[in-house]
Amino acid sequence: MGQDVIIKNTVTMGDVLMVDTDRSFTGQDGHVMSTGSDLHGVPGMLAERLFALDLGIDYVYVLQNTVTLRRPQGWDEESTTAVTDVTGSFLRYYPDEEE
Repeated sequence: MGQDVIIKNTVTMGDVLMVDTDRSFTGQDGHVMSTGSDLHGVPGMLAERLFALDLGIDYVYVLQNTVTLRRPQGWDEESTTAVTDVTGSFLRYYPDEEE
C-alpha cells in the first residue's frame, strides 16, 4: 500500500549525491539534517532511514523533490543503489506481498 517514489535521476559530484524524484517531500523551505541533529517531519523521517543505512552519510538536505546527501568516502554503485532503494520505497506503508 502506498506509492513508490520514482527516481528520475541521480548525480554524483565527489562526496555529494543528488537524487531527483517525482514526489515532493517538503514545501519551499529546505531541511538540513546531519548525524546527531533533531529530525522532524517527513524530511526527518527520510533522513533517519538514510542515516540508518550505515553508509557513512553525514549530511542530508531535502528540498521539495530533491534529496542531497554527503558521504565523505564518495559514492559507488552499491551505496547509490541503497540510497535510491530507501528513497524509492519511502512512501510505501506495506511492502508488496512478494517482498
